[in-house]
Amino acid sequence: MSQQTEGSIDSLDELPQKAAAPKPGRKGGNTVSAPNVFRLGYLVHDVSRMRRTLCDQHMRPIGITRSQWWVLANLSRRATDGTSSTELAKTLDVGKVTVGGIIDRLETAGYVYRRVDKSDRRAKRIFITQAGYALINQMREILGPLNEGICAGLTKDEISTVENYLARIRGNLREMLAETGDDAEIEDLS
Repeated sequence: MSQQTEGSIDSLDELPQKAAAPKPGRKGGNTVSAPNVFRLGYLVHDVSRMRRTLCDQHMRPIGITRSQWWVLANLSRRATDGTSSTELAKTLDVGKVTVGGIIDRLETAGYVYRRVDKSDRRAKRIFITQAGYALINQMREILGPLNEGICAGLTKDEISTVENYLARIRGNLREMLAETGDDAEIEDLS
């Protein structure tokens, strides 16, 4: 448990409450009060952070980093067509140089390869090798029990309900990004 210093807060629940101006709900839905929305955002972020940390701990023995397993997971969704490093950088919301370095390391390890794009000879597409697929299967064997442990105490219906709510929230975020013109960077990875 972390030590709390004077004047610090452990969660957004401890922030002073200030009445927020009500905003209309999206798509005619009910409006949720600001403190609950802040708490939800905090919980989503915290759960995601803790899950990544747990996965990192379990991937370390097989010699793969978070960024490498995230790249492989995303490449596995495009198995037949591969992807360019530019597309991958947009999907992962990181720079092209960062993705290029990760791809270089995965290629050196024999998990991916680059092939000239058929429609643009200047570009290269990235594909997973058989060794990469074997690693992904190993990752699934590790992550399966972890995900079961993460969801311990939840029924299948409850898990489905949470998935549906998060998908709706993701849809709201997409709409909001589209309104600002930033939706080109967002891809559906479901």
